[in-house]
Parts: sequence; C-alpha cells; structure tokens
Amino acid sequence: MSSESCGSSLLLALSDDVFSIVTWSLSPRDIGNLSLCCRSLYALMESEKVWQIQCEMVGIVTLRDLVQWRKAVSSYKALCRFLFNVQPLMGIWVHQNPELGNVVYVMPGFVSVVGCRIIPQELGPLGIEDGPILWAPVFEIICDFDGSTSFFLHGREKGHDYVYPGFVKPIGRSCNVLLLEIEPRLHKNQGKSLHSKSFVHNSDKELSRKICRSNSGLSRSQRVFGQSETLVPFSRLAFSDRRKLLDVITSQIRLKVPDAAVGPLFPRLRDNEENFQKDMVLLLERRSMLIQMHKLGGGHMDLKASLLPSDPTQLQLSEIRKSLDRLSGSQNSINEDDGHRQCNRRKTLSKYFRDSLNQIFGKSIATTANSKNGSSSSENKHASLEDFLSSGDTIGLTLHASHVKLSSYRAWPNMHDSRFAIYRLPLRIPTAEQEYAGLWGGTFGWPPGKSSKDKPGKALFFLLLSYEECQGQQLLIATKILEGTHYVLHPNGSAMFVVNIDEPSFDPFPWDTDADADSLAVNIKHVFKGEGIANGYGFRYPGSKPGSLFVFQDGQLAFIWNESRAVLTLQRLNLQELLKKGVRVPALPPIANFSYLTKSYSNVFAEFPNTSTSWVSSREEHSDP
Repeated sequence: MSSESCGSSLLLALSDDVFSIVTWSLSPRDIGNLSLCCRSLYALMESEKVWQIQCEMVGIVTLRDLVQWRKAVSSYKALCRFLFNVQPLMGIWVHQNPELGNVVYVMPGFVSVVGCRIIPQELGPLGIEDGPILWAPVFEIICDFDGSTSFFLHGREKGHDYVYPGFVKPIGRSCNVLLLEIEPRLHKNQGKSLHSKSFVHNSDKELSRKICRSNSGLSRSQRVFGQSETLVPFSRLAFSDRRKLLDVITSQIRLKVPDAAVGPLFPRLRDNEENFQKDMVLLLERRSMLIQMHKLGGGHMDLKASLLPSDPTQLQLSEIRKSLDRLSGSQNSINEDDGHRQCNRRKTLSKYFRDSLNQIFGKSIATTANSKNGSSSSENKHASLEDFLSSGDTIGLTLHASHVKLSSYRAWPNMHDSRFAIYRLPLRIPTAEQEYAGLWGGTFGWPPGKSSKDKPGKALFFLLLSYEECQGQQLLIATKILEGTHYVLHPNGSAMFVVNIDEPSFDPFPWDTDADADSLAVNIKHVFKGEGIANGYGFRYPGSKPGSLFVFQDGQLAFIWNESRAVLTLQRLNLQELLKKGVRVPALPPIANFSYLTKSYSNVFAEFPNTSTSWVSSREEHSDP
C-alpha cells in the first residue's frame, strides 16, 4: 500500500523533532500497527530513534545507561522487547518467612535485571546513606543479543557459588507473585528451551541415545497442547513432590561460577567515572560468559568441550527415572549449607520414587479397597508425579510471574506457606494527598540513623508506608518488611505504627537537638496522633500503645511511644543507590535462596563467611515499646 492511499504522508512529512514528540504518545503495540500500514511507515517505525524513545518510556534505566546497554544488543527494538517484558518484575518482593524478613528487590543490572536479597543487618557507624548495605544475589534475567531472555538462579553449595540456568515464562503485566517451578516440555519443541543437563554422565555413546516415549495415553489435542503448556501444572503436585523435584533438578543443572564471572552484577554509582568504566568492562565480559554458559549447557567455560546430545539444555525424563535411586540420600535439606542446617525429615528419594510408581502400576490393597468404598483421599487433591512428568519429554527450571487473587491486612498480603514464591509489595508513589507513601528505613533510638559509642549496633528496619481509609479516617500504616535483629522482635508484616493523618497531636518533642555533638535544632513540621506496636496478646497478636508521629522539616519522621519514650526514626530510601554502594555476601542454597519457607525467629541470613558485621541481638538494646 502506498503512503498516499493510507494517509501516512502527514506523518512522513513531520520533522524529526515533531515526530519524536508524537512517538512519546505511542505504545510498542501502536508502533507495530503503524508499521503494517505501508512500506514507508514500516521503514520509519523501524528506525533506532523511535525504539530508543520507547526504551526511555519503559523507565527502567536512564538514557545515559541505555546508550551503554545498546552496545550489547542488536538494536533498540530488541532492547525494548526485553525491557517491556521484564518491567513488571521491577520493585519489592517479599515472603513472610522468616520473621526477620525475606525481602528481594528487583533492579536493573547490566542489560539485565537482578533480584537482590536485602540481608537483615545492624546499622554501621556511617548511618543508612553512607553505611554499606549487605545484600546477596537471588536471580538475574539477562538480555540476549536479539532481546530474548536467559534466566539464572543464584545459590551457594558446599562453599562454592553456582548459577542454575532456566527459562522465563511470559510475564503478565499485572503479576503479583513470582514462582520458582519445574516445567516439562516436549522434546520436539523448537522454541526457547529450558536449560538443563543430562542426569547421567556416562559415555558419549550412551548420552547420544535418544529415548522415544509413547504418548498413546494422550489424545491428539493433548499432545499438541503439551508442546507449549504443561497439562499438569507444577502447582498441582504435592508440596513434597515439588520440593524434591526442585532439589533434584537444581543439583543436576548447576553450573559453577568461573572466577572470570564472579564480577559485579551491576555497575557502581557514576560518582567515580574511572571505577564505573572498569565495572563496565567486567560486566561485558561476565555477561558474555553467562550467555554462552546458558547456550552450551556446560558446567565450565570450556567452549571446546563436547555438547550433550540432541538438546544439551534439557533433562530427559527417562534419565530422571533412572537417576532417582542413584541420587537417594544425596540431597540435603533445602536449607542446609554453610551453617544453615535444620532437621531433615523427608523421605529418601528411593522411597519417594517407589511411592510414585505405586500410584501408577498398582496401588496397595488397602488403597484399592478404600477407592471401591468411595473413600476420599489426598490423591484427589494433588496430581501424581508420573502424570506431571508425562506432560513432556524434557524438564527444566522456570521462573513464572503470575497473577493470583490475594487478600491482605494493612498492606501485607496473606501468603501461601507451601509455594516457592515471593509476593509483590505495591510501592506507592508519593502524591500531594499521600506524601508519606513509599519505602522508609530507620532505627530505634536518638539521634536518628546513626549508632553511638555506647550502642554500636542498631537494628536496621525497612518499613513500607501506605494509606488506608477506615471509617472515614485517613490512616497512615507503617508495615515492617525487614528487621535487622539477631532474634525477631516483631512479626514480619506487622504494623509498627498506625497514625490518623486527620488528627493532630500536641505532644512536645522530647529532645531539643538531633545530637549532642552537632547540637542542631529540631524543626517540627507536623505532629499526628497514633498507636505503636507493643507487647500485648502474644507474638502473633501484639498489642498497641499510644504515641505520636513527628514530621521534621528535612523530611525525616520519628514515631515516639508516649509511655516508654522509645523512638523509631525514619528516612526515605533509594534502594537502588544503596545497593550500588552496598556489599555483596554469599547466597543461601538455591531453593532456599529464592524463597526461605521455613519459619524462623532467628537470623538465618547472618552466618556469612568473610564478613565483619557483628550480629548482636537488639532485644537487650531496644526493648519492645
């Protein structure tokens, strides 16, 4: 179709500056539709300038960083495809266990996005802004040359750092839960493959043998559907099956991180251009290595090594069945590694495999009898492992961003205890009506944000401040999402304080200056009445006591309990900048690293080698108000 017949001549006649303004009002879908109108518009819409603007509109990285990212991909269009796909993942994700916090922040890496676990910690003498924040890598999604994605779960086992390659399912725009799953696929699928290695490392001849499995038990429509979708969702398996499958798969697909790939996951701040350029060199080299590792499926960066047969990135289900007995007893508890040990009560893999076969090839007489009598059993609630594995010929690790219906209480979602998942915390942008919304960090004690000589270790708290209307009143709720103590003082997700924004308080501020050394005057802007958490009906149902929220002229906050005069001081956080100045520490074992499901009231993240942070309990230093 010509440009005259489709009416595109007006767009083509616009100057570059004017057309750029028009492009800012278009979405990637709009641009795709326009490119179908005629050849002239197709050429115009394929230009680098148009897709650079689209990359800026996604808002993940600045224009200055986009220029650096563009050097690693084929085009701005490819980069936009990646940015648009991963944009829903950006932000704060949490799980309710352990009680001290399980906070994962997803942020830009280098031509990638990185999930970083914030470690519960005490505040150093430099305060929040200048003191290094401890963090550990959880996962990263790397943009390939064509804009496709490569997923890596991070973990540490037996003193070594590993990455666990996998696949990213299509990401929903409204996703609120991020799940770690196993997904079978048909071997003939030619799409983006799941990344794994063979279970059995015998001779090349044995590895090259293809195992044809019959799908006679499935209808034709089921076989076609199975190419892209799992007939039996991973979530329908029993928790023990899901846990053990994840354990077995990750133990076989893990790739030891080579020394050359131990570099940074994202560049430091641009306050030192020389250091920034050094980081960029390391990041380029590391990214190239990881992409090749993902494609080759090997555990080492030896590009001359022979590939596994047919598809090196898949686990053959027949090999899974052969290997389960051999792996019996070799799997530790998912939380056991480098000092993170707990009681292992699960059945051995041999018994687990035998029980699965019994479900298929012959159930016990008692089970059969119960079935004839119409008795209900747990089999109706969960899918069998064999049905799940029969959904495809290959199997691998997947990251699944989904949307589920979640109830919440005071901005904290009610979560499943048996899902390897983390849940999104909506981070509200401050507005004129809700100016205190957002992420805040702070400590107990005065002066704010810094430790003193007599109390060198103050627990660092992260609070999410949000608004809720209740009986015609506008409430400001401060939900605890991280607590830096050694032993938990407050339930995860609890409201540290609730303030009525419509009710001013006339309580005086107890101190005239912010510190004895500085002797700076305290300037109060607003004071509101409220209630703060306190010991009451037990750990799960804490009580509350009256207090006041003081808003300073410099934007900091302080909640003071009237009776005890305990003070919790807060300041706004830019978590991305803090992480870029932070200190990376070793991760947990892979499955626990994604989501630590075991209830724990002690700091499971505290025992890291080669870290100088002291983990002194704050229970004695800061008693409950």
